[in-house]
Amino acid sequence: MVIMHIIRSFFIAIANYSAIPVPQFEWREEDMRYTLCFFPVVGIVIGVLEWLWFRLCMAEEIGVLARTLIGVALPLLITGGFHVDGYMDTMDALSSHRSPEEKRRILKDSHIGAFAVIRLIFYYLLYAAAFSEIQTGRQMMVVCIGFVLTRTLSGLAAMHFPLAGGKGTMAGMADASAKRVSTIILFAEMALCILAMVIIDPLPGAAAAVCAEGMLIRYFFMSRKDFGGVSGDLAGYFVTAAELAVALAVVIMRILFRL
Repeated sequence: MVIMHIIRSFFIAIANYSAIPVPQFEWREEDMRYTLCFFPVVGIVIGVLEWLWFRLCMAEEIGVLARTLIGVALPLLITGGFHVDGYMDTMDALSSHRSPEEKRRILKDSHIGAFAVIRLIFYYLLYAAAFSEIQTGRQMMVVCIGFVLTRTLSGLAAMHFPLAGGKGTMAGMADASAKRVSTIILFAEMALCILAMVIIDPLPGAAAAVCAEGMLIRYFFMSRKDFGGVSGDLAGYFVTAAELAVALAVVIMRILFRL
Protein backbone atom coordinates (compact mmCIF):
# COMPACT_ATOMS: atom_id res chain seq x y z
CA MET A 1 0.00 0.00 0.00
CA VAL A 2 2.83 2.40 0.77
CA ILE A 3 4.23 1.85 -2.71
CA MET A 4 0.84 2.63 -4.22
CA HIS A 5 0.60 5.88 -2.22
CA ILE A 6 4.06 6.88 -3.49
CA ILE A 7 3.14 6.06 -7.10
CA ARG A 8 -0.06 8.04 -6.76
CA SER A 9 1.90 10.94 -5.24
CA PHE A 10 4.13 10.89 -8.31
CA PHE A 11 1.20 11.18 -10.72
CA ILE A 12 -0.52 13.83 -8.60
CA ALA A 13 2.67 15.93 -8.61
CA ILE A 14 2.94 15.70 -12.40
CA ALA A 15 -0.74 16.60 -12.79
CA ASN A 16 -0.48 19.49 -10.31
CA TYR A 17 2.71 21.11 -11.57
CA SER A 18 2.70 20.46 -15.31
CA ALA A 19 0.53 19.99 -18.38
CA ILE A 20 1.88 16.46 -18.95
CA PRO A 21 -0.98 13.94 -19.36
CA VAL A 22 -1.12 11.35 -16.55
CA PRO A 23 -3.56 8.59 -15.57
CA GLN A 24 -6.68 9.93 -13.86
CA PHE A 25 -7.87 8.61 -10.49
CA GLU A 26 -9.51 9.87 -7.32
CA TRP A 27 -7.12 11.96 -5.25
CA ARG A 28 -7.14 10.95 -1.60
CA GLU A 29 -5.35 12.70 1.25
CA GLU A 30 -3.01 9.79 1.92
CA ASP A 31 -1.95 9.83 -1.74
CA MET A 32 -0.79 13.45 -1.53
CA ARG A 33 1.75 13.19 1.28
CA TYR A 34 4.82 13.00 -0.93
CA THR A 35 3.79 15.09 -3.94
CA LEU A 36 6.43 17.77 -3.27
CA CYS A 37 9.17 15.12 -3.47
CA PHE A 38 8.22 14.61 -7.11
CA PHE A 39 7.87 18.30 -7.99
CA PRO A 40 11.49 18.33 -9.33
CA VAL A 41 10.56 15.60 -11.82
CA VAL A 42 8.85 18.30 -13.87
CA GLY A 43 12.18 20.15 -13.89
CA ILE A 44 13.91 16.99 -15.10
CA VAL A 45 11.50 16.74 -18.04
CA ILE A 46 12.09 20.39 -18.94
CA GLY A 47 15.86 20.05 -18.56
CA VAL A 48 16.06 16.94 -20.74
CA LEU A 49 14.00 18.54 -23.51
CA GLU A 50 16.05 21.75 -23.33
CA TRP A 51 19.25 19.72 -23.56
CA LEU A 52 18.02 17.69 -26.55
CA TRP A 53 16.87 20.86 -28.31
CA PHE A 54 20.22 22.55 -27.71
CA ARG A 55 22.14 19.53 -29.03
CA LEU A 56 19.91 19.39 -32.11
CA CYS A 57 20.50 23.09 -32.76
CA MET A 58 24.25 22.62 -32.48
CA ALA A 59 24.29 19.53 -34.70
CA GLU A 60 22.05 20.96 -37.42
CA GLU A 61 23.33 24.55 -37.14
CA ILE A 62 19.89 25.92 -36.36
CA GLY A 63 19.94 29.71 -36.00
CA VAL A 64 20.25 31.51 -32.68
CA LEU A 65 16.79 33.10 -32.97
CA ALA A 66 14.99 29.78 -33.43
CA ARG A 67 17.12 28.12 -30.74
CA THR A 68 16.34 30.92 -28.30
CA LEU A 69 12.62 31.28 -28.91
CA ILE A 70 11.86 27.56 -28.82
CA GLY A 71 14.16 27.08 -25.83
CA VAL A 72 12.33 29.81 -23.94
CA ALA A 73 8.96 28.36 -24.96
CA LEU A 74 9.67 24.79 -23.82
CA PRO A 75 9.09 25.41 -20.08
CA LEU A 76 5.78 27.08 -20.95
CA LEU A 77 4.81 24.07 -23.06
CA ILE A 78 5.60 21.57 -20.30
CA THR A 79 4.05 23.51 -17.41
CA GLY A 80 1.18 25.10 -19.30
CA GLY A 81 2.25 28.48 -17.94
CA PHE A 82 1.36 27.35 -14.41
CA HIS A 83 4.22 29.23 -12.73
CA VAL A 84 4.09 32.24 -15.03
CA ASP A 85 0.50 32.86 -13.94
CA GLY A 86 1.73 33.14 -10.35
CA TYR A 87 4.57 35.40 -11.46
CA MET A 88 2.15 37.81 -13.14
CA ASP A 89 -0.22 37.86 -10.17
CA THR A 90 2.70 38.54 -7.84
CA MET A 91 3.96 41.38 -10.02
CA ASP A 92 0.53 42.98 -9.97
CA ALA A 93 0.37 42.70 -6.19
CA LEU A 94 3.90 44.01 -5.58
CA SER A 95 3.37 46.91 -7.95
CA SER A 96 0.33 48.06 -5.97
CA HIS A 97 2.53 49.07 -2.98
CA ARG A 98 -0.41 48.38 -0.67
CA SER A 99 -0.83 46.53 2.60
CA PRO A 100 -0.17 42.78 2.85
CA GLU A 101 -3.92 42.15 3.12
CA GLU A 102 -4.62 44.10 -0.06
CA LYS A 103 -1.74 42.41 -1.86
CA ARG A 104 -3.16 39.01 -0.95
CA ARG A 105 -6.50 40.14 -2.37
CA ILE A 106 -4.82 41.20 -5.62
CA LEU A 107 -3.12 37.79 -5.83
CA LYS A 108 -6.52 36.13 -5.93
CA ASP A 109 -7.89 38.52 -8.55
CA SER A 110 -8.23 36.72 -11.90
CA HIS A 111 -7.81 39.93 -13.90
CA ILE A 112 -4.42 40.82 -15.41
CA GLY A 113 -3.04 44.27 -14.65
CA ALA A 114 -0.80 46.43 -16.80
CA PHE A 115 2.18 45.96 -14.49
CA ALA A 116 1.95 42.18 -14.85
CA VAL A 117 2.17 42.46 -18.62
CA ILE A 118 5.03 44.96 -18.50
CA ARG A 119 7.03 42.85 -16.04
CA LEU A 120 6.41 39.68 -18.03
CA ILE A 121 7.66 41.29 -21.24
CA PHE A 122 10.74 42.52 -19.39
CA TYR A 123 11.25 39.05 -17.92
CA TYR A 124 11.19 37.28 -21.28
CA LEU A 125 13.42 39.88 -22.91
CA LEU A 126 16.04 39.13 -20.24
CA TYR A 127 15.44 35.39 -20.42
CA ALA A 128 15.75 35.32 -24.21
CA ALA A 129 18.90 37.45 -24.07
CA ALA A 130 20.47 35.07 -21.53
CA PHE A 131 19.42 31.95 -23.42
CA SER A 132 20.86 33.26 -26.68
CA GLU A 133 24.28 33.72 -25.02
CA ILE A 134 24.62 30.12 -23.86
CA GLN A 135 27.32 28.74 -26.13
CA THR A 136 28.61 25.45 -24.76
CA GLY A 137 27.06 22.16 -23.77
CA ARG A 138 28.36 22.49 -20.22
CA GLN A 139 26.74 25.88 -19.77
CA MET A 140 23.48 24.56 -21.14
CA MET A 141 23.62 21.56 -18.83
CA VAL A 142 23.96 23.85 -15.79
CA VAL A 143 20.87 25.77 -16.92
CA CYS A 144 19.00 22.49 -17.44
CA ILE A 145 19.83 21.31 -13.92
CA GLY A 146 18.64 24.69 -12.72
CA PHE A 147 15.08 23.72 -13.67
CA VAL A 148 15.35 20.89 -11.15
CA LEU A 149 17.12 22.91 -8.45
CA THR A 150 14.54 25.69 -8.44
CA ARG A 151 11.78 23.16 -7.87
CA THR A 152 13.57 21.47 -4.99
CA LEU A 153 13.98 24.87 -3.35
CA SER A 154 10.34 25.71 -4.00
CA GLY A 155 9.28 22.42 -2.41
CA LEU A 156 11.35 23.12 0.69
CA ALA A 157 9.91 26.62 0.92
CA ALA A 158 6.36 25.29 0.59
CA MET A 159 6.89 23.00 3.56
CA HIS A 160 8.86 25.27 5.88
CA PHE A 161 8.06 28.92 5.10
CA PRO A 162 5.09 30.61 6.83
CA LEU A 163 1.84 30.52 4.88
CA ALA A 164 0.18 33.77 3.83
CA GLY A 165 -2.72 34.66 6.09
CA GLY A 166 -1.06 33.35 9.24
CA LYS A 167 -2.55 29.86 9.02
CA GLY A 168 0.67 27.95 9.69
CA THR A 169 2.71 26.31 6.96
CA MET A 170 1.85 24.32 3.86
CA ALA A 171 3.68 21.42 5.44
CA GLY A 172 1.03 21.37 8.13
CA MET A 173 -1.27 19.67 5.66
CA ALA A 174 0.91 16.56 5.83
CA ASP A 175 1.67 14.39 8.82
CA ALA A 176 4.99 14.82 10.63
CA SER A 177 6.59 11.66 9.25
CA ALA A 178 5.74 12.58 5.66
CA LYS A 179 7.15 16.07 6.26
CA ARG A 180 10.43 14.65 7.57
CA VAL A 181 10.77 12.21 4.68
CA SER A 182 9.92 14.89 2.10
CA THR A 183 12.41 17.31 3.65
CA ILE A 184 15.22 14.75 3.57
CA ILE A 185 14.47 13.81 -0.04
CA LEU A 186 14.28 17.42 -1.19
CA PHE A 187 17.52 18.32 0.59
CA ALA A 188 19.21 15.35 -1.08
CA GLU A 189 17.86 16.43 -4.47
CA MET A 190 19.07 19.98 -3.84
CA ALA A 191 22.55 18.80 -2.86
CA LEU A 192 22.82 16.55 -5.93
CA CYS A 193 21.77 19.41 -8.20
CA ILE A 194 24.32 21.82 -6.74
CA LEU A 195 27.08 19.19 -6.83
CA ALA A 196 26.32 18.33 -10.44
CA MET A 197 26.27 21.99 -11.49
CA VAL A 198 29.66 22.69 -9.89
CA ILE A 199 31.26 19.54 -11.31
CA ILE A 200 29.97 20.12 -14.84
CA ASP A 201 31.06 23.76 -15.08
CA PRO A 202 32.63 25.06 -11.84
CA LEU A 203 32.37 28.85 -12.10
CA PRO A 204 29.00 29.13 -13.88
CA GLY A 205 27.65 26.20 -11.86
CA ALA A 206 28.66 27.69 -8.52
CA ALA A 207 27.34 31.12 -9.52
CA ALA A 208 24.03 29.64 -10.64
CA ALA A 209 23.65 27.70 -7.38
CA VAL A 210 24.47 30.77 -5.27
CA CYS A 211 21.96 32.88 -7.21
CA ALA A 212 19.23 30.25 -6.82
CA GLU A 213 19.85 30.06 -3.08
CA GLY A 214 19.97 33.86 -2.92
CA MET A 215 16.59 34.02 -4.63
CA LEU A 216 15.24 31.61 -2.00
CA ILE A 217 16.43 33.91 0.79
CA ARG A 218 14.89 36.91 -0.96
CA TYR A 219 11.68 34.94 -1.45
CA PHE A 220 11.48 34.23 2.26
CA PHE A 221 11.81 37.87 3.33
CA MET A 222 9.69 39.27 0.48
CA SER A 223 6.83 36.81 1.04
CA ARG A 224 6.80 37.45 4.79
CA LYS A 225 7.05 41.25 4.53
CA ASP A 226 4.71 41.87 1.60
CA PHE A 227 2.22 39.01 1.91
CA GLY A 228 2.55 37.58 5.41
CA GLY A 229 3.89 34.29 4.03
CA VAL A 230 3.99 32.11 0.94
CA SER A 231 1.17 30.95 -1.32
CA GLY A 232 0.73 29.04 -4.56
CA ASP A 233 1.05 32.19 -6.67
CA LEU A 234 4.19 33.26 -4.83
CA ALA A 235 5.67 29.79 -5.38
CA GLY A 236 5.08 30.26 -9.10
CA TYR A 237 6.81 33.62 -8.88
CA PHE A 238 9.81 32.08 -7.14
CA VAL A 239 10.28 29.25 -9.66
CA THR A 240 10.00 31.65 -12.60
CA ALA A 241 12.34 34.28 -11.13
CA ALA A 242 14.88 31.69 -9.96
CA GLU A 243 15.06 30.11 -13.42
CA LEU A 244 15.96 33.51 -14.86
CA ALA A 245 18.57 34.05 -12.12
CA VAL A 246 20.25 30.73 -12.96
CA ALA A 247 20.43 31.53 -16.68
CA LEU A 248 21.76 35.04 -16.06
CA ALA A 249 24.39 33.78 -13.62
CA VAL A 250 25.72 31.29 -16.18
CA VAL A 251 25.91 33.91 -18.93
CA ILE A 252 27.50 36.58 -16.72
CA MET A 253 30.22 34.13 -15.65
CA ARG A 254 30.82 33.19 -19.28
CA ILE A 255 31.25 36.83 -20.28
CA LEU A 256 33.35 37.87 -17.28
CA PHE A 257 35.75 34.94 -17.51
CA ARG A 258 35.54 34.37 -21.28
CA LEU A 259 34.42 30.78 -20.82
